[in-house]
Amino acid sequence: GVDGLQDGLIEAHCRAAIAAIEARIGKVLLTRNFKLTLPAWRSLSAQPLPLAPAVAVTKVSVFDIMGVEMVLDGARYGLQRDTHRPKLVSVGMLFPNVPSDGRIEILFSAGFGAAWADVPADLRQAVMLLAAQYYETRHDAGQGYGLPMAVQSLIERYRNIRVLGGGSK
Repeated sequence: GVDGLQDGLIEAHCRAAIAAIEARIGKVLLTRNFKLTLPAWRSLSAQPLPLAPAVAVTKVSVFDIMGVEMVLDGARYGLQRDTHRPKLVSVGMLFPNVPSDGRIEILFSAGFGAAWADVPADLRQAVMLLAAQYYETRHDAGQGYGLPMAVQSLIERYRNIRVLGGGSK
């Protein structure tokens, strides 16, 4: 009946809140798998990963223009864990050059953990507050842009502050 419909609605609002918070902080709350496709390495010794906390790199491949795959031996790379900026780093020798018009694919997993309890308490609280707001404002078309202050304050310390180039004059 109506209860089941309500449960689905609440779950949808929770998923939306998780997605909004993950996008804002560049962190993955519940561990899952990702594929990063790149035209070239950032450097031949290290490649930053766009999401944290990265927990494992499962496969690294270089493809040529014809789509022929060369899988890198797992001994040639390692994961440098970091709360904000994890990296794939070369071990022993540099990453191979990418053929012209080729690509790199990195399969990795990221997240605080597989279970809701693994997510830090302040982030869990932020998701609940945001999901509640989504639920309460579900009939207000186009209302409520941005995150509420309470949510922003809970997630602030997890935000990845990007420092762009430029002199410090």
